Amino acid sequence: MIPHRYASILFGLILSGLMSAIVSGIATVRTLGIVPDFAAIWAGSWITSWAVAFPTVLVVAPLARRLVAALTDAPQAGTR
Repeated sequence: MIPHRYASILFGLILSGLMSAIVSGIATVRTLGIVPDFAAIWAGSWITSWAVAFPTVLVVAPLARRLVAALTDAPQAGTR
């Protein structure tokens, strides 16, 4: 089992992997259509995208959390 202190990194790894897979898949289909070697082309695009997305998520996530905290009200005691 992975220690809890790595939870935010693991979250970023999984989130960036899934999002880059979906976005690169959609972009590849829109650009090329469903071609015979689609899976290989998409996989290459996905790995490249993930290599950029993962460190980006690690840097941007804390900024996004602060922005969301600044734009929302703090929960009242006893409410969600």
